[in-house]
Amino acid sequence: MKPSAPPPPPDLDHPHLIARNARYGLILFAIYVVFYAGFVALSAFGLEKMKIDIAGVNLAIVYGLGLIALAFVMAIIYMLMCGKHNDGLGDGPNDGEDRE
Repeated sequence: MKPSAPPPPPDLDHPHLIARNARYGLILFAIYVVFYAGFVALSAFGLEKMKIDIAGVNLAIVYGLGLIALAFVMAIIYMLMCGKHNDGLGDGPNDGEDRE
């Protein structure tokens, strides 16, 4: 018996999904960069504003923790955006074959 060729990697089956997911990632990255640039600009040029107290801590701490929280929220948004349109993945050439 001649061994069958291994199936192609899943990403080769759906290049349009890869392109769409990459586009979503770049858009979310650009949004995050804007927030991060605001943090850096305030740290560099608005040091007095970073010392403002908000609920007992300064704005620098609140903004920094906000950036971390924003990263998690954006990761969840990315996951939901990328998984939303994957309904038609069963029509590839290797449909029904196990991939390991």
